[in-house]
Amino acid sequence: MRIGAVIQARTSSTRLPGKVLKDLPYGSGTTVLDQVIRRVKRARRLDEIVVATTEEPEDAEIVRIARNRGVRHHRGSTRDVLGRFYAAAGRYGLDVVVRVTSDCPCIDPGLIDAVIERHLCAKADYTANTLARTFPRGMDVEVMNFGVLEKAFSEAVDAYEREHVTPFVYERGRRLFRIEGFESAAEAGLSDIRITLDTEEDYALLCAVFDYLYDENEFFGVEEILDLFAGKPWLKLINSRVSQKRAPGTLAEEMEEALRLLGLQELHRARKLLEERYEGLHID
Repeated sequence: MRIGAVIQARTSSTRLPGKVLKDLPYGSGTTVLDQVIRRVKRARRLDEIVVATTEEPEDAEIVRIARNRGVRHHRGSTRDVLGRFYAAAGRYGLDVVVRVTSDCPCIDPGLIDAVIERHLCAKADYTANTLARTFPRGMDVEVMNFGVLEKAFSEAVDAYEREHVTPFVYERGRRLFRIEGFESAAEAGLSDIRITLDTEEDYALLCAVFDYLYDENEFFGVEEILDLFAGKPWLKLINSRVSQKRAPGTLAEEMEEALRLLGLQELHRARKLLEERYEGLHID
């Protein structure tokens, strides 16, 4: 049985283009993607690591980084991320696939191993620490059998299911697959900590986290992050107004999210107008 991690990476992110090529620590010459690969390589249960990027010319730099770090790469569709992910896993013969994204430079190798262990021991089809949020955003680990990925690739038709890889599994596949959750054992919740990279504010926070922790331990993990935020709770203020990108499945869910975002940005007149426009309207 071959267990491998597929790291999704591209430079054309919508909110912060080129984010995975930014220096971390700041000014170090080591990119966010470098840090993700370095950390994933320390997971003991992995037989293979693949960086899955696009065929766009600007993503040649991602291929170069993967090669320099001694890991595999695969290039595929920009829009059909599920297809790209599936092809990368199939190309390198993975039986169990770990999904990691390149905007998570604090990913904990020990956590990757723990989720894999839970997946194998439970004989699950899909295991994730994202089903119930008890870890910081940026510590996301999903583990799935290749057969699950294959079924999703074959049957997922909605655009958001093709763009986000696993919604088909955890939203529509509960009656098809054995799904296992993985939750934090920490007494204090970690779910309100955001150490993923999607905006300039996120980057500022990550630079601060690395400034505090990196010199002492380049591979600091969940426990060190928890201790840091417990001692310096003001760190959360840096990106507290950033909204996590979501993949709503219906128009009603999109409307709900749009209203929430307008409120978050204090665009109250626009929110009121939108509410009045759709008041009493049935949205499927």
